Amino acid sequence: MKNTISTIVITSLPRLTEITKKEIEALGFKVVATATLSNEIKGTFDDCMFLNLHLRTANKVLFKIADFEAATPKEVYNQLIRIKWDTFFTPEDYFTVTSYAENDYINDTMYPNLLVKDAVADYFTRKFDKRPNSGSEKDKNALFLHWIKNKVNVYFDTSGESISKHGYRLHPHSAPMIEALAAATVLTTQWDKNAPFINPMCGSGTLGIEAALLAINKAPGLLRTNYAFMHSLLFDKKKWGEMRAEAKAQVNSEWKGTIIMSDLDPKALKAARLNAQEAGVEHLITFEQCDFSRTSIPQEAGVIMLNPEYGERLGDESHLEEIYKRIGDFFKHECSGYMGYIFTGNMALGKRIGLKTKRKVEFYNAKIDCRLLEFELYAGSKRAPKEA
Repeated sequence: MKNTISTIVITSLPRLTEITKKEIEALGFKVVATATLSNEIKGTFDDCMFLNLHLRTANKVLFKIADFEAATPKEVYNQLIRIKWDTFFTPEDYFTVTSYAENDYINDTMYPNLLVKDAVADYFTRKFDKRPNSGSEKDKNALFLHWIKNKVNVYFDTSGESISKHGYRLHPHSAPMIEALAAATVLTTQWDKNAPFINPMCGSGTLGIEAALLAINKAPGLLRTNYAFMHSLLFDKKKWGEMRAEAKAQVNSEWKGTIIMSDLDPKALKAARLNAQEAGVEHLITFEQCDFSRTSIPQEAGVIMLNPEYGERLGDESHLEEIYKRIGDFFKHECSGYMGYIFTGNMALGKRIGLKTKRKVEFYNAKIDCRLLEFELYAGSKRAPKEA
């Protein structure tokens, strides 16, 4: 089955699907279907390895191994036990199962997982008189069952642990933005990778680090050492080594652009520097400990991007209103010629920026409804008209 062409489903976090689609197409694949949380292509198991290595905004890469119609759990089991599971792993291996099911027979969300585990165990027991171990850890072979009414799709989850985390953020600081979301927001800006990228209030540094990885064309998968596909019998270690070597060769080590990250909190700045070091981009970034309004702004116009607090706790908003107003003043007086961006989960606070937005792009940060606000900052930037 190694060279078999099958359906590959690339899942995304909410509101990132279209951005992931552009990434997939830029890598040379044709997207044949797009849903709310996924894009679908045709490809091989090796293609899954390539996608895991290169995609910045995706969540999972799923390789379809079977599809069938079945209305009841017994019918699903009878189909599952016919799959040649020893194509993918051995009785000595470990596997885990996750699932999504919408069916009248399902009252317990864990039941479909158990159904798959039982079928796999019984298949191996009948054939080898031995069954592989299973559990909840996603660091080895991983399976995914998708069951809607009587339509069932079975996938090898080639990612295992989500690839929305890029593996460098070992030093978090105060509710950081997940890496895939940070990469998506940077890709949504008008940054051309050569102009300055300025990130005041940088926190643990995710936005600036993702910008640096983009600037030098460093594949996020180079930072990760383990995927579920590496534990399958379909894994081609030689091919994987070649893919990684090619990705390393594509890194632009000659990049001479400017990325500045600042934060008033020395602990945040330390976390940002350590994370950048883990990502291999610390040398590309200038770190400044200062209030956001004192951040160095190069004369050459570029992009300035902030992810201020949203004011989720009671009493925060009155304090943050003044900060958002100060950000607007900072944009107006110090960032002329730049494109300014604010990522916020509080639109009432966003209005305190006091500048006219050119664009508002919808995102989610976890379950928080957010917007990326875009401002064109020219001399004497227009103030937003006051609401009546």
